[in-house]
Amino acid sequence: MLDLQRLRALHAVSVHGTVGAAAAALGYTSSAVSQQIAKLERETRTVLLEREGRGVRLTDAAYHLVATAQELLAIVERAETELEERRGVPSGRLTIAAFASAARGLMPPVLADLARRHPALDTRLTEIDPHLSVGLVAKGAVDLVVAHDWDIAPLPAPTGVEQAAVGDDLCDLLVPRGHPFAERGTAVRREELGGERWICQPPGRVCHEWLVRTLRTAGHEPDIVHQADENPTLVALVAAGLGIALIPRLGRGPLPDGVVEVPLDPMPVRHLYALWRDGAARRPAIAETVRTLRAHWPAVSAHRPHAPQSPGPSQSAQ
Repeated sequence: MLDLQRLRALHAVSVHGTVGAAAAALGYTSSAVSQQIAKLERETRTVLLEREGRGVRLTDAAYHLVATAQELLAIVERAETELEERRGVPSGRLTIAAFASAARGLMPPVLADLARRHPALDTRLTEIDPHLSVGLVAKGAVDLVVAHDWDIAPLPAPTGVEQAAVGDDLCDLLVPRGHPFAERGTAVRREELGGERWICQPPGRVCHEWLVRTLRTAGHEPDIVHQADENPTLVALVAAGLGIALIPRLGRGPLPDGVVEVPLDPMPVRHLYALWRDGAARRPAIAETVRTLRAHWPAVSAHRPHAPQSPGPSQSAQ
């Protein structure tokens, strides 16, 4: 008999790419995941992982087993969903992946609210960029994703994945105090942004791609002089007078004295979504988490400072 937990460990390695990343996603140690896979190899009398440099790669036999594991895990998920649906209350473990500023600015009050109102629900949060997290929910590696897209770069939902809008996050141009844009008192049009020195996230990140595409559409080739992953670092670089940046409001925090917020015309907007697999759509934990995300959004979005209301049981997650 194949052990489901060992199959889950192998599936996690295939999704996340390394034993360490799989262990982090499952909440285990790396040695525990390695032991699970070693036992699976003995039970199947098959080599499943081979050393490759400092990491590992799956063998052809392992990929066949992973496909079977994904089918079995989907069956288990359906059974767990049906049981939770019969009980009618959010319960069990719910793994959530959210991008950095949502993990900082939105998820803490949401998770605290869920824990207070639904003690049988065990939520687990991981910070993951949207271009990775959407694929993880499709593969069954996480239960729910909080992701975003931009007005010129829509986020496609993979086959078998549903999504619901959470809210719109406005973005502002941040410039050093003393910059010509800081004193004019009117919005800056995108056509005026040529010749500026830019500070932004590295290539491959959604914010980077938006900036490059937007400036090129306006007829400018962006001069990106500094790159950093975290928004607080970007703000610090702007405060030092090293360039300008376009940064969303969610999770941004108070600006230092040396930074001025300037609106763009039209104002950039990124749209936040919750995504989950079709097979889990009826799960009360999914519906309640989506409702709670929407309820807290007005309070955490800087442009809509209203207190959150606890969602009622009749509200739909759609």
